[in-house]
Amino acid sequence: MSQLKEAVLATTAQGDKAFVPYIMAGDGGLENLQPTILKLQELGVTAIEVGIPFTDPVADGPTIQAAGERALAEGTTLRKVIETLSSFAEQITVPLVAMTYLNPILAYGTEKFAIDAKKAGIRGVIIPDMPLEERDIVHPALKNGGIDLVQLVSLTSTPERIERLTKASEGFIYAVTVNGITGARSSFQKDLAEHFKTIQTYTDTPVLAGFGISTPEQVKNFGSYCSGVIVGSKIVDSLANNDWATIETLVKASKTALVK
Repeated sequence: MSQLKEAVLATTAQGDKAFVPYIMAGDGGLENLQPTILKLQELGVTAIEVGIPFTDPVADGPTIQAAGERALAEGTTLRKVIETLSSFAEQITVPLVAMTYLNPILAYGTEKFAIDAKKAGIRGVIIPDMPLEERDIVHPALKNGGIDLVQLVSLTSTPERIERLTKASEGFIYAVTVNGITGARSSFQKDLAEHFKTIQTYTDTPVLAGFGISTPEQVKNFGSYCSGVIVGSKIVDSLANNDWATIETLVKASKTALVK
């Protein structure tokens, strides 16, 4: 079993729900990456999704786009992020999941990326602009490096598509909760519980909900019918404002006493 999947299952086995915060590497400077990751670990997160800034972020909403622009202005690149992570890899105790687009990996070199990413603590990769049919561009190198390729499942996917995606996804399944880009939402479709139940029928890989989740109540609600949540825009906004109290409240909402 992969380290990423094991971390999620270990969390749910003790009655909690997985909590995966998304951060934009380089937002505020790469020197912030180490203290941010170490603080999140201290709060008890399950894993950390590390966003790599990109010039054409098709899946990102305004908050994460703005963070990416700030990171790019700081000169952040995939190579620099991996170098920075490698400098304190021995202090990283939770799996890191790189959220990057395909071009930076191709420019890096898929095999070299897999080797360097593993040394830097990266145990999973999400590539939103790479369809399932193209996964072999990177999957062999990632598999050889012991890195999971996480698939996203959308609300508009057909049952046949959902089955293929869930069976291919490694580590966990990223179940997108909205039709659209990332960003905080005040409400969601009413039939999401049934959608998540359908996804889980195809696989024993844990399902995590992501996109739009921004309040403790939403963390609890989604935790009632899946293995956990991924919170992005709210985390990015809170970090930009040095608002660790909000982040701590979100993480605590995934814990046993507050989910029940």
